[in-house]
Amino acid sequence: MSTQLKNKKVLIIYRQETVTAQKMAQEVSQWLAKKSITIYSHPKQKISKEVTAITTQSLGRLSLVIALGGDGTYLEAVRLLKGRKVPILGVNMGSLGFLTETRIEELYPTLELTLNSRMEMRPRSMVRIKVKTKNKIRYQCSALNDVVIERGGGKNMITLSAYCEHQHICDYKADGLIIAAPTGSTAYNLAAGGPILHPEVKSFVVTPICPHSLTNRPILFPENKTLIFKFKESQNKAFLNIDGQKICDISQKDEVSVQLDSKMHFVLRRPDHNYFNLLREKLKFGAHAVF
Repeated sequence: MSTQLKNKKVLIIYRQETVTAQKMAQEVSQWLAKKSITIYSHPKQKISKEVTAITTQSLGRLSLVIALGGDGTYLEAVRLLKGRKVPILGVNMGSLGFLTETRIEELYPTLELTLNSRMEMRPRSMVRIKVKTKNKIRYQCSALNDVVIERGGGKNMITLSAYCEHQHICDYKADGLIIAAPTGSTAYNLAAGGPILHPEVKSFVVTPICPHSLTNRPILFPENKTLIFKFKESQNKAFLNIDGQKICDISQKDEVSVQLDSKMHFVLRRPDHNYFNLLREKLKFGAHAVF
């Protein structure tokens, strides 16, 4: 699916910690302004006095979001959009940059392709999370990368009972659990020994973090399944992290449900994009070990 900038309204988000990213945001906004494009900034960021902060009403009228930074900056853009079907162009000014794939030296040629509707919108599945307390929804949101239930500052492992629909899967005794969408399979999930999922597959994976038993292995679930996680032991407490952000504490009173979101996220890619080249470049996938 090719992208078109019908409204000519663009939001620019930059990596907050770096002066270089802010300067690049100013430069990009000036470049876009010369093409009669309206530019907005993140509500908590300032680009220049000519650029106004985005409002909730304006988010739905955007044609494009430009994320200047690393994958954390990209995920902040996803959180801000809250499921709106607006493509994000990720420009790598960080380190790994799996989501922010566009190199800084390729920025303007890539923007030209975008303005001329020659980029493709590639769909990415997201996971939907709900935290219920006594059958009342306490918190809900979507995640592009992952949901992590992890033990707090205590030294004890947590024990979580996992259910698929009404069927008991198993009890996980571990430092925590990672429930990763395909996009997030190359993040914390991979570091914890989970599998890589192709980004366009409609599935999600549950991977235990340092499980007590070696029989607790990662498992993939199809798009039509809902998983439920409950504490097995009353003394257990944990943190809920969504896409790297601590959201809330959870305890035995809570129930966490996870399923694939009905809404898709869209990334911008060149028509000749090759995901496997990205794996080889970023993760050295398939490279021979040197001893």
